[in-house]
Amino acid sequence: MVDLGAILLAAISLPVKPLLCKAMMTARVSLQVTMIFSPPSVPVGAPLKVCPQGYSCCTLEMEEKLSQQSHSDLKAPISQLNSNLQSTFKQRHSQFDQFFRELLDNAEHSLNDMFVRTYGLMYVHNAELFKHFFQELKRYYVSGSGAVNLDSMLSNFWEDLLERMFRLVNVQYEFSDAYMECVSRHTEQLKPFGDVPRKLRLQLTRAFVAARTFTRGLALMPEVVNKVSTVSASPSCVRAAMKMLYCPYCKGQVALKPCQNYCLNVMRGCLANQADLDTEWNNFLDAMLSLAERLEGPFNFESVMDPIDVKISEAIMNMQENSMQVSQKVFQGCGQPKPGNGFRSHRSVKESGFTGRFRPYSPDARPTTAAGTSLDRLTTDVKKRLKHAKKFWSTLPETVCAGERITSRDDCWNGTAKSRYESVVMGNGLANQVSNPDVEVDITKPDVVIRSQIAVLKEMTSWLKAAHSGNDISIDQDEDGSGGQESGSGCDSPSCEADRDIYFSIPPTPINPRVVKVVHQETTGGDRMAHGSMALALCGLTLALLAPHWR
Repeated sequence: MVDLGAILLAAISLPVKPLLCKAMMTARVSLQVTMIFSPPSVPVGAPLKVCPQGYSCCTLEMEEKLSQQSHSDLKAPISQLNSNLQSTFKQRHSQFDQFFRELLDNAEHSLNDMFVRTYGLMYVHNAELFKHFFQELKRYYVSGSGAVNLDSMLSNFWEDLLERMFRLVNVQYEFSDAYMECVSRHTEQLKPFGDVPRKLRLQLTRAFVAARTFTRGLALMPEVVNKVSTVSASPSCVRAAMKMLYCPYCKGQVALKPCQNYCLNVMRGCLANQADLDTEWNNFLDAMLSLAERLEGPFNFESVMDPIDVKISEAIMNMQENSMQVSQKVFQGCGQPKPGNGFRSHRSVKESGFTGRFRPYSPDARPTTAAGTSLDRLTTDVKKRLKHAKKFWSTLPETVCAGERITSRDDCWNGTAKSRYESVVMGNGLANQVSNPDVEVDITKPDVVIRSQIAVLKEMTSWLKAAHSGNDISIDQDEDGSGGQESGSGCDSPSCEADRDIYFSIPPTPINPRVVKVVHQETTGGDRMAHGSMALALCGLTLALLAPHWR
């Protein structure tokens, strides 16, 4: 620590200047460099490169070492601020990512447990369909639309499920692969699962796009900070920092602190490029905050994944209840199938007395979700952090030029003497440094690293805004070099419109291709027999297996 008493004693003693230099030697313990001082009895008048000319306690060699020290001193507080910001959002990214992944795992396990109890062997024999469904959801979460087309994946899932259930409810018939292709092509028109596929597609798309885009945004923040941290201080910045921090030492005034406005001009000159990040940084943070609101509301990942087993079960129930009508439409559109060999009828539903239904899902019964927390708690916390990070780059000079490092009094170091700082304080950013009195800044040469990170932030902001609307912007490049294809959850497909009469457009197949408009008619005796067979088959398969969880 500096001995102020020794400095005062030196100031009133003769010879004054040599004693001031001697007093300065007591301050060297606070410096992290080995300083070479001139003997106090020998005044030093050799010209210095940075500090004001005249009597000095420093030599050129000492000034060079102080310049090296000032580079470290300039970097230390900025590095600490950057490190704190990196650590904060690395931790939040890890929390969100772990939460979403565990929620997916929990949803898969919940569906498996429920379906094993409810459907028994019928599910076990078809479990790979549901396993693949969750694998693709996880792959989409990790890699996005470049790896998995969510719309196509969901359509394939429902088509495959329809094929399997259609065979189960029509076990009295034999179906060729071509016939089943005909059935699959018209899954959306048939609506065998009711409105569940449409609603689930919208919910999953919006929730997954929002979740993975928000997580990517959290991961990007530490990356940007890390890249910006690699930007080195310019030589003119180091000279200005040395003049501000250590030239008072060379005059023997070790307790003299820089004027606040003087510090601001030096730091705004040194951090001019970093301040230019602020506009896109703030736009990015605003987009993150808007998407966080979506995650808490209509695009809530937790509220979609938690009851997904019940939603798929509801779809299966719809297929069971509508199996006769669905089969009739298929037979009219794809042709009458061939009867199978050795089929025997079973008791009807009425004869069995079975009137069970799935228990309705209650949101109040939703269990605590994943990673020991909930999405609401995570988003509430991260929104506070995001708001606090706004204007981070433009306020770095004020943050550094605060506290014990500077003084707001007039008896401060102004770069030449102990006096008031008279120069005008420059604004933030490169363009405002053209007249900076303390740091030479070439405003015609913006830093390449900073400019690249501005572009990265701008691109991420566009993805966040698209996710806010439920759309996923593909990052894959087309063959012609263009990219940015957009997929989303807009209601522009037939499944988003009101129910309508079904038209089958059948390509040439061995099954008497034709275009048929399906019209509801009074059933004939033959139709009733076929319908009864289908109901009997379904009842026989589901009665014993579903009863434990129905009421």
